[in-house]
Amino acid sequence: MKRLIPLTLMAASFLLGQPTFSAPGSGARLAGTIDLIVAADGSGQYKTVQEAIMAIPAGSPANPVIIHIKPGVYKELIYIQHEKRFFKLVGEDPEKTVLTFNLHANMTGADGKPIGTFRTPSAVIDADDFTAENITFENSAGPVGQALAVRVEGDRVVFRNCRFLGWQDTIFINRGRQYFENCYIAGHVDFIFGAATAFFERCHIHCLRDGYITAASTPDNQPYGFVFSNCKITGESASVKTYLGRPWRDYSSVAFLNTEMSEIVRPVGWHNWDKPEREKTARYAESGSMGSGGNTQQRVPWARQLTKAEASAITLEKVLGGSDKWNPKAQGQGGASKK
Repeated sequence: MKRLIPLTLMAASFLLGQPTFSAPGSGARLAGTIDLIVAADGSGQYKTVQEAIMAIPAGSPANPVIIHIKPGVYKELIYIQHEKRFFKLVGEDPEKTVLTFNLHANMTGADGKPIGTFRTPSAVIDADDFTAENITFENSAGPVGQALAVRVEGDRVVFRNCRFLGWQDTIFINRGRQYFENCYIAGHVDFIFGAATAFFERCHIHCLRDGYITAASTPDNQPYGFVFSNCKITGESASVKTYLGRPWRDYSSVAFLNTEMSEIVRPVGWHNWDKPEREKTARYAESGSMGSGGNTQQRVPWARQLTKAEASAITLEKVLGGSDKWNPKAQGQGGASKK
């Protein structure tokens, strides 16, 4: 099979007659930035987000692709292919810009069998160096079992001021490194799960019913799994009770730092998934937990309470930096990784 060579960004723009390139020196925009506009009412260049994604083969540090999404509810499956690096989806208001679909694990596929958990995401991010801002990612299937709002397979992925709405398994972060800043995440059971390394900063975790917030499957050779820093945990009502997490696999790693926890957090904090042997490998930790659910006196003995020195060493740079010294604070703001 012959390998197809993708068009250059400029050639793709010329042929499509759609993207606009910001002129050099145009404010904070990078020279060469490719801007596309999506509007459900037809006032933009594209009516669906996926059309805009497919319009450009790939971005680059010098030519990032920015897809501006006008307010609206976009019921479509989103797929950011592996080669589409340096793409950015930008909404105007996360409550008014909603990407949604309603697949769930118990739906019947073409083979007559349930489609299963991993074929349910409303959005799949398979590319590295992806950024999303001011957008809601939703799976609207409701209380029917596993139903992913988003599946992330890319490295150096950033979500800022986004909402993630679902029920069971809302966010699946399977590999790579991700940074969530000022995001709202709602769910019920294992609604933040996977093997990735992820840093959640100033995020609001909202529990809809009794369940488990995290289900990490961190590999044993990976120093960090999920880190929550300066976040808050709330419930749909005071009667909701949740565990901070349970180990989907051995060596599950989750840490909560300076997080405000309402009364919905169970005093024991963590669950062993009814597999006592996982207590020996799970890497669960807290420091500076606050609120009525932040009292750690009754936490399970196999979870750690970090010293101030240990907690202060778990920094954004330490968790996500890696060998390429990735700085997620810069990505999408004129400083995307150049790896």
